Amino acid sequence: MAYISMGEAHRRITEFLNYFSDAISTQDGAPLRRLLSFSSNNPKILSVADALSVFQDSSRLIRQSSDILVPLLRSLQCYKRGQLVDAFISYEKFASAFIQEFRNWESAWALQALYAVCYEIRIIAERADRELASNDKSPEKLKAAGSFLMKVFGVLALGTVNLCRSVIRSIETARIFDFEEFPVRDKVTYMYYTGRLEVFNENFPAADEKLSYALTHCHLHHETNIRMILKYLIPVKLSVGILPEDSLLEKYSLLEYRDVVLALRRGDLQLLRCALQEHEDRFLRSGVYLVLEKLELQVYRRLIKKIYFIQKLRDPGRAHQIKLDVIVKALRWLQIEMDVDEVIISFT
Repeated sequence: MAYISMGEAHRRITEFLNYFSDAISTQDGAPLRRLLSFSSNNPKILSVADALSVFQDSSRLIRQSSDILVPLLRSLQCYKRGQLVDAFISYEKFASAFIQEFRNWESAWALQALYAVCYEIRIIAERADRELASNDKSPEKLKAAGSFLMKVFGVLALGTVNLCRSVIRSIETARIFDFEEFPVRDKVTYMYYTGRLEVFNENFPAADEKLSYALTHCHLHHETNIRMILKYLIPVKLSVGILPEDSLLEKYSLLEYRDVVLALRRGDLQLLRCALQEHEDRFLRSGVYLVLEKLELQVYRRLIKKIYFIQKLRDPGRAHQIKLDVIVKALRWLQIEMDVDEVIISFT
């Protein structure tokens, strides 16, 4: 390291602090992302690490700006020295503090910075584990980084669930660790949010698998969490024809699904439409309205099945031949006005 005067060290540290403060105050995610990206090996960022080694009163100077920066700059200093285990420990502390701040910001302006944190914590963890392995110690930092990445889902609101893909890639890229080795609470959280994302993408088999995993492994006494999982798992199950018991809906206060389920059992299209209209706001907020709206075809099928059984009792030999005008009459009895052409369109 070339000689750095005390004045130059003070200038570098102050400049970094000002850049950080300006990025926060102007809500500019791009420059904030660059300040948090150690692995880019930006000479200007790394030069701050040299300044920290020279300026003896740097901790007091940093705290005057923001306490959140203390572990970040300590991590930067260790990173420059090649002390990667210590760099990871400090970066993990910073990352946890950053998430707390992210929750308090009114908009998602810092998403670029959050993605940078997710990327950096994984890269530093991988290098820290190589350092541990070279010293005949158990590599464990990547697993800790994985737990942090899963927790990131907890800060993403419903409206930004489609932005989770970058975080998912960060988790799935680091395949050195075994998913089953993570704490149960982290696995449940991860499966819940990725399951919701699959519902959003209308990938119902994957949503069923992930949400069912979350439900199976959720603690029985955590009824609020179970209710959150069921809110998305029930529409997924309904889409494949699996209907929940009324006792389940009542136990977890999910009675908005009661008439939807009843409509499927009866083949009652009018009841389904009324249920969707009555709870429209709630279903829209949850993001399941379109899933439930597509259940109309299942209701039609259930209605046809009922007509078939009635005809089978009257004329077993011709039960498989259902006239369209019979379907029209059945719909009219349910207060659904449709002509033959509309019935044909509904089934095509």
